[in-house]
Amino acid sequence: MQDIDKKIKVIVLGGATGSGKSDLAVRLAEEIGGEIVNADSMQVYRRLDIGTAKPSAEDLARVPHHLIDILDPDEEFTASEFRREAAAAIADIQSRGKRAIVVGGTGLYIRALLHGLVDSPTGDPELRRQFADVPGEELLRRLSLVDPETAARLYPNDRVRLIRALEVYAQTGRPISAFRSEHTFSEVHYQALKMAIRVERQELYRRIDLRVEKMLDDGLVEEVRSLLAAGYGRELKTMRSIGYKEVTAYLAGEMTLDEAVTLIKRDTRRYAKRQMTWFGKENDIYWLEYPGSFATILGHVIEFLA
Repeated sequence: MQDIDKKIKVIVLGGATGSGKSDLAVRLAEEIGGEIVNADSMQVYRRLDIGTAKPSAEDLARVPHHLIDILDPDEEFTASEFRREAAAAIADIQSRGKRAIVVGGTGLYIRALLHGLVDSPTGDPELRRQFADVPGEELLRRLSLVDPETAARLYPNDRVRLIRALEVYAQTGRPISAFRSEHTFSEVHYQALKMAIRVERQELYRRIDLRVEKMLDDGLVEEVRSLLAAGYGRELKTMRSIGYKEVTAYLAGEMTLDEAVTLIKRDTRRYAKRQMTWFGKENDIYWLEYPGSFATILGHVIEFLA
């Protein structure tokens, strides 16, 4: 893995989907000579553009972005791999005299980058195959029997984390929560200014609803149809993500488009709520009011970098 220089200063911008992270990151990057390192677990995939709300072509042209479109939809990408790739990107940015701005709503990726990962067993493909066809509700029920602490934080559609938790228990006889409790996440790998945008819940939900409607107007159905036609099946993690899963069901005749849109909005709101809960538990977060206070935010960033 790329060596991590603990003297490097990085800007970290997290928060819920639809909170305005990407817009703020581009504006900050233009002001401080920065480049953006993506920390969204779905924007790393090629061909998943509309449903992942990737930065626009205009924003990509305004500011260099890293870890966007680096994988095909059927490839795996773990927090450990993100940490390695992000560290390499940050080192490259720093070597050219630029500033790294890590932006995204995948809290685990950000935590992995800044504080490392839990030392738990590596994945077992055979175990994962055994769990592949088990409904999410049943996965959650099984996990609640062996690791109620982790189960209480998850939902039936959190398949990746449910399977990972069950996999760890099957391999070790210990709940993954026990491994987490042994990792204090106290080691610091960068000097980081950690920021997140605070949006009142009803306003955030309003933005999410509008965003989903815009995705449909921009061609989300056609994007999913193209992915399916290219052989990317609904069993893939990418195709089970919010937006793609529901539209796939619509195209299969399992629900109407209106029903799919309703589910996308609901699940995105639930996801945003979990994101805000995650970032709310993080230490040393500087909470932002945006877009109203850009000058204040910029001043805080410049002071940190001085």
